[in-house]
Amino acid sequence: MKADQKSAYADAGVDIDAQDRALGKIKKLVRSTFTDGVLSEPGSFGGLFRPPVEGLEEPVLVASADGVGTKLMVARMAGDFSTVGQDLVNHCVNDILVQGARPLFFMDYVGAGVLEPASVVDLVSGVATACKENGCALLGGEMAEMPGFYDRGDYELVGFILGMVDRPRILDGSRVRPRDLLIGLPSSGLHTNGYSLVRRVVFDKLGLSVGDRFPDTEIRDRVGKLLLAPHRTYLPAVGPLLDHPGLHAMAHITGGGLTENIPRALPMRTRAEIRIGTWRIPEIFHYLQDHGEISTEEMFRVFNMGVGMVLVIDPEAATEVFASLRDAGQKAFPMGTVQEGGSGVVYDLGSSGDSTEQ
Repeated sequence: MKADQKSAYADAGVDIDAQDRALGKIKKLVRSTFTDGVLSEPGSFGGLFRPPVEGLEEPVLVASADGVGTKLMVARMAGDFSTVGQDLVNHCVNDILVQGARPLFFMDYVGAGVLEPASVVDLVSGVATACKENGCALLGGEMAEMPGFYDRGDYELVGFILGMVDRPRILDGSRVRPRDLLIGLPSSGLHTNGYSLVRRVVFDKLGLSVGDRFPDTEIRDRVGKLLLAPHRTYLPAVGPLLDHPGLHAMAHITGGGLTENIPRALPMRTRAEIRIGTWRIPEIFHYLQDHGEISTEEMFRVFNMGVGMVLVIDPEAATEVFASLRDAGQKAFPMGTVQEGGSGVVYDLGSSGDSTEQ
């Protein structure tokens, strides 16, 4: 093809040369995450990985897939795609962590209307950063440019994770007993859930932009910085506890909030009783509730309310568990108990003496 001759594919909206420029940088990012188990090179048709099974009685693979949701729209508004890749990896790591699994490798998919190399590299750079922090390899992925399906500036980011746990160490709720303690680990903000509602309140109703400050509040961060705060990984803090017999279950507080996620970690005919006021709910949640005129019940079903992970532990192991978390630099607080009978979550509203069941 002549140098001045335009590609028919480019004329249709797909720029292969732009993809190649992005891939050149992405391959370096991918290789920087490789662990000892990786047997293939970036660009292979399929990723090859040899799992470390030494010392395991019955290795079990644990897989999960997820996306970033409409938090990507906030990243587009801010012109900053550098953190959403971290959101994706950390979310997926936490999802398999609650079953006792440690991550082995991660794969991503990036879809775009018009591929802009700098933005795509920022997306994958965030993925690579989080993979290295969690000790898992970015084994490969896919990058698709689909004009007409996505608008220019739109991106889709999806991730797939594979981890492993020894079968006797699987956390499936079967160890949970009535009177077990619920231990909360703070979130780093909104994480990756509820952004459709957040955008409606912050941008549509209040008319704020990503560079604005939240008016009439003590929130110091500007809108964009606060809303793009990365989803926290709990592997560094909880990993040392995965073999502890006092850890009975865990719940990752994502879409559905405390109300819907804690029961997923409990056996039938048990309920969680949570005492409101045992932790400080970050100001952003109060701000959203007040300005969005959202009920307390809905807040606890949509947002994490400042709790990113809940551990269910044997009361007799509390001292050791808190010491381990403290040694890992992880703040934690007792927030309730498991009780026999019923199901779901009962919220104790504290000084009012009232409670509500959901």
